This record gives sequence, structure tokens and C-alpha cells, in this order.
Amino acid sequence: MSANPFSLWVYLSQTPLLWLTVTLVVYAIADAASFATHRHALMNPVLHSIWILGVFLYLTGTSYTVYFSGAQFVHFLLGPATVALAVPLYESRKLVMSAIVPMLMALMVGSLTAIVSVILLSEAAGLPRDVVLSLAPKSVTAGVAMGISEMLGANPAITAVSTAITGIMGAIVVTPVMNALGITDFRARGFAAGLASHGIGTARAFQVNEVAGAFAGIAMGLNALVTSLLVPIAVTLLVK
Repeated sequence: MSANPFSLWVYLSQTPLLWLTVTLVVYAIADAASFATHRHALMNPVLHSIWILGVFLYLTGTSYTVYFSGAQFVHFLLGPATVALAVPLYESRKLVMSAIVPMLMALMVGSLTAIVSVILLSEAAGLPRDVVLSLAPKSVTAGVAMGISEMLGANPAITAVSTAITGIMGAIVVTPVMNALGITDFRARGFAAGLASHGIGTARAFQVNEVAGAFAGIAMGLNALVTSLLVPIAVTLLVK
């Protein structure tokens, strides 16, 4: 047996299975805490999983590259999970078609607001051009946002971080904001969540109500399409 008490850890820390297991265990604990608090907005499992994993990686001196060698298996499931949103969409198809016109109007307004507001605020703050470009697609799901960022010659890493922050913030504030505004229609609540905060907002919407989740999934998918078309135009017109 090795005299080094940390030899086992050194070996395990380089194996993808360890980091996959750590990711799943941390999320399971965060989700259980969220459930125990009746899905309180501030107990978002994604938010708490991120900081817990971040602290763990920092304390163990583990690089993101090593961690992602295991976490990439969860990342791979983002695609199938997004496609699976078609199931509740199909089940709610009649409800969706009954609100198609206001949905399309809200889509255009919401998408333009998300893009133009972040560009103008970033420009006003004097941020570098590549950072402004990286922030522009922040309100769409990460895979699409990073693709747009690469197309613009921006930094996909900044885009990924801003997208995650946007999703978490949206998931936290959507319920109290909608309650404060007196909006009780779950179609509107879900659509707003998916439009503003993509997958994380959609997950939150499903926790609250299945109809809200279905409309959030629709908004997330449509916004990805519209944003990919509008961002290059907005960047050309607004970014100095």
C-alpha cells in the first residue's frame, strides 16, 4: 500500500466517473433541498449546484478541463432533454394554437428587448467590443448562444457564463415578479420564463405548472431561432 494517504484521491480525481458522480450527487442534494422548501425560488437547484461544485473544485485544486471530462456526459444530455420538451408541447397543442398570435407578438418584443437592452447597456458601460458581442445572445439556450457567439467572432466562454447567469436570475425572479404583476395565466407566465431565461427558466416553469412548462419550452425554441437571426443585425446597427 502506498505511504501517501492522498494517492487514492490523486488517482480518482483524474477519472471521468468521479466528476460525473460528484455532479449528479450535488444536484440531487440541491434538488432535495429545493423540494423540501416547496420549490422556493431562491432554492433553485442549478444555482446551488454551481456554487457548491465551484467551491469543491477550488478546494481540491481541480481544473475545469479535468472536471468537464466527466461532466460532459451530463452536457451531452442537454440536446435530448431539449428535444423531449416536444412531448408536453404536443399534449398542449390545442391550447398553444389558441394563443398563437399573442405568442408571436410577445416573441418578437421579448427577443428584441433582450438583445437591444444588453447591447445598449454594455455600450454605455464602455465594455470592450468582444464582450458586448459575447453578451448579445445571452437569453437563448447555451448551445445556440455559444454558436452565435462563435459566428460573431466573440468569446463563447463569456457567452456561456452570461447565459447561465441569465437563466438562473430568470428562474429566481419569474414567480415573484408575475405574482406582483397579478399575472395568473400560466401560458403567459411560462412563455415569459422560457423567453427570458431559456432552459433553466423552462425547468422552473415545469416545477410550477405543466402548462407553464409547455409554453416555456415553446418560447425557448422559438427565441433561439429568432435571436440567431436578429443578433447579427442588431450588432451591425448598435455596436460601435
